[in-house]
Parts: sequence; C-alpha cells; structure tokens
Amino acid sequence: MPPLAPAAESLTRRRFLALSGIIPAALIAQSLAGRALAAADQSIPVPMKKTNKYPIGLELYSVRDELARDLPGTLRRVSAMGYEVVEFYAPYCEWTVPYAKDVRRQLDDLGLRCYSTHNPIGSFTPGAAMNKAIELNQILGARHLILAMAPRETTGVEGWKTLCAQLTAAVGQLQPHGLTAGYHNHQAEWVRLDGGLRVMDVIAANTPAEFVLQFDVGTCLEAGADPVAWIKANPGRIRSVHLKDWAPGAVADEKAYRVLFGEGTAPWRDILAAVESGGGVEFYLLEQEGSRYSQFDTAQRCLDNWKGLRGKA
Repeated sequence: MPPLAPAAESLTRRRFLALSGIIPAALIAQSLAGRALAAADQSIPVPMKKTNKYPIGLELYSVRDELARDLPGTLRRVSAMGYEVVEFYAPYCEWTVPYAKDVRRQLDDLGLRCYSTHNPIGSFTPGAAMNKAIELNQILGARHLILAMAPRETTGVEGWKTLCAQLTAAVGQLQPHGLTAGYHNHQAEWVRLDGGLRVMDVIAANTPAEFVLQFDVGTCLEAGADPVAWIKANPGRIRSVHLKDWAPGAVADEKAYRVLFGEGTAPWRDILAAVESGGGVEFYLLEQEGSRYSQFDTAQRCLDNWKGLRGKA
C-alpha cells in the first residue's frame, strides 16, 4: 500500500476505527473466563478529584495491537509504567455490560481511571447506541464522551453547524447521567471554510460551555495553527489534552507523528501553562500513532519524557 500523507494516514486509520468498533469474541472470552462478577454495582461514576495534580493518561490507540491481543495484560503493563488514566476508543462500544463491569474491576484493581472515551456518532444520536454508550461510560466511571471523528458527509459551514446542533442536544441528553459530550480535533478541522472560518471556530461557537474541546496538539501543529492562541481563545473548555507531538518531515525519516512526545516542535511548556492557567484542563493523555519503537516501548518513552518535562522522577 503506498504511503499516505501524514494527515490522510491519520484520518483514514481513525475513521476505520470509529466505524468498525469490533473487538474479537476471543478477547472477551479470555477476560471473562474464570472471573466471577461481583455483586457490587460497578456503575457508580468516579468523581474527578479537585487537586492541583493533573493525572497523566494514555489514549489506548497508542497500544492498539497489544490491546486487541490482550486487554487485561495491556492494562497491567500500562499501569506498571506509571500511567494513571486510560482512554478507550471505538471498539469498546461493542462490549457487553458484564464485560464492561469486568474491565472496570480491572481498572480499580490497578488504580487506573477512565475519564473519557472516543466514540462514533451513534453515541450522540438518541436511541440504542446512545443508551448503551451511557451505560458503558457510567460503568467505567467516565465523564466525557468524545466524538472521535465527524460523519463523512459533514461539509461546509452549514453542515458543521448541523452537527454542532446534534452535539449540543447530546450535551443536554447526557447531563442527567453525569456525562457530557466533546470533540477531538484533527488536522482537517483547522482548514478554513467559505467565509474564512475554520471548522474548529465553528465548533467552538456553536456548542455550549459544557461541551469539551479535547485538544489534539499534533494535528494543530501539522495544520500550522497556534496551539497556545487556541487555548487562550477558549478558556475553560480544553478539559483534556492529547499530548501528541509533531515535526515537519517524512514518516520514512521518523518525522511527522512518528516523533516521540517532546521530540517534535510543540512548545510544551507554553501549552501546559496555558491549559493549566485558564484552559480548564483536568487530565492529560499521551497519544502516539506509531514510532521506531514497539508500542509498549513507545508508551514508556513518551511517559519518561513527560516526567522529565514535569520534573518528576
């Protein structure tokens, strides 16, 4: 398969994951085998602690192959590295309720938290898919249902406004369940539409303050946008940040999204200062789409670089 441009490669993979959302039956059987379900109700959400400490997490797409092979083992490995939070993506939508409770029990045993999930559009559309997403996220203890990618047919200012109206309605539908909705940006959302507005500007202007603008830094950099200016323009709404770095150059040269956290062009100290002083960040999520190292090694190296930046042992 010929190599795609960085933006196209990222969008294609994420659209496939958002639309497919299938987890092997063998994986479910592996995790459930021999594990008795506890009588305690696991559906009680875990409140975000009010603290000056910002938990560091991992978007599990970063270890997607390992996760597909062995979810329990992957969670154990991620916890052992020192991650505090995980974010599940589209395949979780296919879980059964008992399986979600089993995963929640594993998270609790490991001291991990799940505060957000990545979702397809069905999770924001009234009906069975939304009802299931609500139940699964309550079990996991999540707070934010993030739309992983807009539907393919979303085009033009009016198309994006229509999507924003649906997402705004979803905020009201999710709130009684202790949840809210959000959107994860990509490179394409920084492109200017007719009239000069960027998609991200349309989203921010047409969703309520409770709507989460989950900020993917790398795609912002690839598009040539100013990450610090974006944060300052949307105070209180950047409640989670994907710590993805980026560097100009070819994938074959280990550039673009293949650089590790801290090895690209992101002005991380300025970004962190902005989201922590007024952006509204509650937690961080490292994300890596692929590097010269294995997925686990990549996750460990990115976390080590994060700790170095934060001055932690």
